[in-house]
This record gives sequence, structure tokens and C-alpha cells, in this order.
Amino acid sequence: MMDALAHLRVIDCTTGIAGPYATKLFVDAGAEVIKLEPVGGDPVRRLTATGADLAGRDSVLFQYLNAGKHSIVASFDDVEVQELCAGADLLVEDSAGGIDVAAARARWPHLVVLSISPYGLRGPYAGRVATEFTMQAESGSTLSRGRPSRPPVQVGGRVFEYLAGAYGAPGALAAVRRARRTGVGEHLDLAITEAMAIAGSTFSDLMHHLQGRPDRVTPARNVETPSIERAKDGFVGFNTNTAQMFQNFLVMIERVDLLDDAELASLAGRLRRPDWPGIMAEWMLEHTVDEIVELASALRIPVAPVHDGATILANDHLTERGVFVEHPGGFRQPRPPYRIDGAEPPAPRPAPALDADRGRIAPRPAPVPTDPGADPRALPLAGLRVLDCTSWWAGPSSTHLFALLGAEVIHVESTGHPDGMRLTGFMFGREKWWEWGHMFAAANTDKLGITIDNGKPEGRALTTKLIEWADVVTENFAPRVMEQWGFDADAVRAINPRVVYTRMPAFGLSGPWRERVGFAQTMEQMTMASITGFADDPPLIPRGPCDPNAGMHSAFAMLVALTRRDHDDRGVFVESTMIEAACNICPQPVLEYTGYGRLMSRDGNRALANNQGILVDLHAAPQGVYAGAGFDEWLALSIATDAQWTALVDHLGSPAWATDPALATHAGRAAQHDRIDDELTAWMAGRDVAVTADALVARGVPAARCHDARIESMHPQMVARGFYDEVTHPELGPHPVPTVPFRYASVERWAHRPTPMLGEHNADVFTRLLGCTAEQLEQLETAGVIGTRPKGT
Repeated sequence: MMDALAHLRVIDCTTGIAGPYATKLFVDAGAEVIKLEPVGGDPVRRLTATGADLAGRDSVLFQYLNAGKHSIVASFDDVEVQELCAGADLLVEDSAGGIDVAAARARWPHLVVLSISPYGLRGPYAGRVATEFTMQAESGSTLSRGRPSRPPVQVGGRVFEYLAGAYGAPGALAAVRRARRTGVGEHLDLAITEAMAIAGSTFSDLMHHLQGRPDRVTPARNVETPSIERAKDGFVGFNTNTAQMFQNFLVMIERVDLLDDAELASLAGRLRRPDWPGIMAEWMLEHTVDEIVELASALRIPVAPVHDGATILANDHLTERGVFVEHPGGFRQPRPPYRIDGAEPPAPRPAPALDADRGRIAPRPAPVPTDPGADPRALPLAGLRVLDCTSWWAGPSSTHLFALLGAEVIHVESTGHPDGMRLTGFMFGREKWWEWGHMFAAANTDKLGITIDNGKPEGRALTTKLIEWADVVTENFAPRVMEQWGFDADAVRAINPRVVYTRMPAFGLSGPWRERVGFAQTMEQMTMASITGFADDPPLIPRGPCDPNAGMHSAFAMLVALTRRDHDDRGVFVESTMIEAACNICPQPVLEYTGYGRLMSRDGNRALANNQGILVDLHAAPQGVYAGAGFDEWLALSIATDAQWTALVDHLGSPAWATDPALATHAGRAAQHDRIDDELTAWMAGRDVAVTADALVARGVPAARCHDARIESMHPQMVARGFYDEVTHPELGPHPVPTVPFRYASVERWAHRPTPMLGEHNADVFTRLLGCTAEQLEQLETAGVIGTRPKGT
């Protein structure tokens, strides 16, 4: 059952997306969430992505984010609110309500507080005026996206705000688990830009460091190829993360004559080849999307249709799995992206009417600690044992969070099939090139690394013993892999009746796409690409968020399952699905279509949606990026209020065009966005971007330099926050690694050990935990069951 958190009370003092999404995850797991709203209510009650007439009703987005919560309109120091806080476990706030967190923690020492803000609560950017658009720019995400010949472009749908909430929820739940045990709370300081920096840059900073920090003479952005391609009747998306996938792609497009073309074998080579787009188009335009998807799937090429808010509802796999469910508000929404012991998530409940629960919620006593003598400063997951059988980024990101929060995590690879993330970074000229994968190095710090060949009986015996040792076992292979080794849910729970066994399939353990290969790119193509990019260009993938997003939802589900396990002392099986997690952080295309009959689409950097040829205004106009002096320097600007427009006009020197009365209102500016863009482009040319952004921010105007993700570790706010920790690796030497986007008040730094080398901890793990002798280890290595070098090197 998905009510494992029914004993928890959460006070949600946030508006917008990030905070309400974090507390939505608690509601989905059974917690009681009380939403404290300002007079007039959360502004999201009135927010629509397509300009729909709400006719006085709450928006579908508000109803999605706040279903099943209670609503009270009051200030934080109201007597009723204070009484409710006294018995609460978690307070989530976004600084908008002016809450004195230090005073709250002093008054209620057991309370965990999650503070969510654009840049964090300390550092030179703390309190800086921002919108989601300028945060994307500051994080390094925007400059990393798009074609080098065009301006950098945002991710549509505000997906990073949902992702920030998805990071905050497991971080907070881990702290609540410790507080329930010790009686001592915690303060989490979460910066949305740091979540963006993780999920929107594919660890470019570390790759640039490992390359020796060369001069940046080319734009940070490019477009993978093949990626989203135009077919006979629409767009279809691919990714070819391995050489075999690309070779299969050439077979699919009937160009086996190119299999030996060394230049086409690499992404860099394909980007240099002017004939390559035509080679693909010649075949693509002769085939329908359905034909291509069927053929590519048969060849095990990751592939998906590029869906919008209407077509995704007809996807055969998502339909069979029942992913989109009816909300009482009269629209459809994605269900929670995980199942516990096979139970279907509960149906959505209505969102609360404004102030509906004033005076109706009984106070509770403060939770009684179960182990008040335990160390309240110990990391919250210390003592937890995790067997990490995951690969690439989605699975390892979930276990990485567990490792940083104190769990002992053993990452399992094999010498025949090392983690695919080791192959990222293109450092093949080095002797131990498999140790130089920058994404692997960033996503696996503080873990132990072993190798086991589960294709051999001796390997499966070792894995069986480690399952007996573990509290948590997790994997994200294609479903058939663990099953063919004999490690399905029943088998694993027979080995260890108390284990939490989490499987993270791309598309789920049932349905017609069960065995299909899927990566983050695939999920982005299915859910969010249609609203990202320029209207006159193919859609673009955001490049990153769906991997850590799947990881954070899985981490939250594992903590929920552990809570269940702790309650009844029996094992729990979790199915946490990558595509469904993606649907949950990009819900608005489906919400708007099923709620209002309107389709969202893409329009570059504007906060506008092109709905069947009609531009409808959203929350900011003008909004865009404008080139300044210097190589690939862009100013991001996002005017969300009339007061911000007035401040911008003053900074411009009140030129005649800007003082036109027609531009005094948001609607007027939205209608003349092209004209404003032309004027701002001419004004910005030749100006210093960083100086201009600082000057505008000083006037209260949301502006930002589009920061280069390749040097994000040098960003003054990231430095001040300690977002990057330095670790020293035997091969890579000292290098910066991004950690998590929140700080615990009780933790000085997150990363302490570098990512493990291949099989680095074989001797330690197999002798210390399994009792193997030196002779047995030698026999295992001779038999190829374990090792420290990839086979064939």
C-alpha cells in the first residue's frame, strides 16, 4: 500500500511549482499536508500555460500540484498555524512568507525545515530577483542547448522547478527519518539553480576540467545526431549512446556501406559532415513514425515518437499501463511514478478550496523519538546497506544520493560490461581510459566499486550473498536481465525477506514496451521536447533532466519503502518507472489539453505558447536572450511585472520606443514582442553582459548572464555555497564534483571519496563482507568472475 507516510504531518508554506511538487510527493505516499496560503491564494491557482479562460476556477496545474492537501489562509505566526507546527514533522518554505527559520527550529527542535529558493539562502546571489528563465541561464543549462548557429534556448514547461522539488523530497524525508529517531530536526537549504546545474549540463564542468580547461573557442551547445528527426508524418527521436546502437541505426536506414566510415562513428565526426543530415533525411522522409519506431525497436535502438499533450494520451504502452488517470477536477494527469508491492497508486483527490480547512485540523503532540540517545549529527542514512546494480545515470543518481546521505553503497559492474557511463567523455587516448568517464566520475562518489560476472554460477553466488547483506537492492537494466540471472522479485525476497528491492525499468515491468531500450533522451523526446526549441526548427531535447529525475523519484520511493519495512519488518518490492517520472515533471501539456482542449507548443525563449497559430501570453514579456560583447555572451531577460518593465525602461534611458503607452501593460508587450526583441538586440550589441545583468538586477529586473556550464564550478554563487566538492582520484587527480542542490545545516561537505575505479574494492568487499580468502579471490579473478580491467583491453 502507498500510505507508508500516513503518520507524518507536513506544513507547506510555498507557492509556485518546486515546493508544492515536493509536498505532492509526500501526499502521494500518504502524508498529511497542510498548505498555508497568502491572502488571495497561491498565484498558481490562476496560472495557465495556454491562456485558457479559467472562469474563476482553480487552474489544472494548481489542482495537480495540490490535490489531497488542506488549505489555510493565515500568516505563519497565527496561533492556529503555530499549534499545527508543534506536532508537524516537516515545514517547507520558500522565503516568500518571511518565516524566521532559526526561530522556528529553536521553538520546535524536532522539526525538519526545507527552504527552497532560486539561489540558496547564503552567498552573493541570495535574494537575487529571478524567474525560472533567468535561473536556467545562470545555471549553465541554457547556453548548453540548441544549434551553435542559433541563440541558446530554454527548456519549456518549467520542468527544472519540478525537479528541484523532486530533489528536496527525498532529502527532507531522510532528515525526517533521523528526526523521528533522535528527536532532533534539520534545516535543508535548497537552491533551484543547483538542481538545474546538475540536470541541465551533463557535468560539462568536470569534462572541461579533465581536458585541461582549454580555451572555449566553440559554443557550448550542439545537437546530437541522430536525435529528433523529421519523418514522413511527424517527428521521431533516437539516441545512439553506444557504437553498436549507431551501427544498428546505419543498418536501419539501409546504409551498411557506411559501417566502416570512421568519421561518422563519432558524434564529433557526424557534426562535421555536411552530408550527414541529408543521408538521414533521404530515408526518414520515406517512412512513417510508426514504421520507424517498430523497425528501430526491433534493432534495439532507443527510439520514441515525439509526443505532444494529445498524442501521448494515445501511446499504446502508456495506455495499457494506465499512466494517465482522471482527476476529480475534470482533466487527466500522470499517476505517481512508482508502485509498492504491486499496489496501484491511489486515485487523485480534489485540491482544496482556498481556506477550506481553517479551524478544522486538530493539533498533534510532537513526535516522540524512538532512539533519543542516537547521534543527531550522524548522516541520516548511516548504517544502511545498499547493493547498487544500476548503470548509466538514472539508477546511479538515486544510489549516489543514498551514499552522500551516509549509506554504504556497493556499485556492481562486470569486466565484460562496465557501467556505460564510464564510456562518456571520449578520453580514449589514456592508458586506463575507462576510468576517465566524466559522468561516471561525477555520479558515483562515495561508493564502493566491485565487479561480478552474473553470467557465471560463481558470480551469481556472490551476488546472492550480497543480497543477504543488503537492506536495499536496486537495478535499472532491461527487465529480462536480472530475471535471466534468477533475481526477480520473488527470488530476491526469498534470499532476504527484509530487503527493499527496487527495479527501475525505463518503461515498466508490464506493457508492450517492457523490453524496449530507453535512456533519458527517449523520455525527453516523449514528454518535453515538443515544447522545447524554436517554432521553425525540429523540437529539442532538454539534455539531462530525465536521468536524475528518475533517480530522485526512485530514491523517494525507496525511502517510503524503508519506512514501510521498518513498520512491519518485512521486505518491500518497488517498481519505479523512468517514463512515468518524466510524465510527472512535465505534466502541463496533458493537463492543459485535457482540461482546456489547448495544445502547448514551443516558441524559443518566449514565455508564450503558439496555440494553433495564436500567441497567448503567459507570465513574462518580453523574455529572451540577447547577444552582448565577447564570444558567445548572451543576456537573459525576463520581465514578469509592469514594475520590472518600468525599471528596465529607466535603465535603457527611456527611449521613445520603450515609452510607447502600448507597452505599459503585459498584454501590450506580449503583442509587440518582435518589436521589443529587435530594439533590445540592437541596444545590447557590444555591451558587457555580466555588467549589464548586475545593473538590471540592482534595479529589480530579472536578468542573468547565460553562464557557460563548462566553468560552472567557478560561478561565484556555486563557490560560496560549496556546491562543488573537490575529491582526488588515483587516475584523474584532484577534481571538482557537483553534489546535491541542498545543504544540511549539520553537514559541512557531501563528497568525501572519489568515484571507485573498476573493481577497486573487490578485495575489501569480498573478504570483509563475504569472508573470501586470498586464494578464493585469485581463483575468482582467474575464472573471469571478478577483475579490474575491462575484458579485451
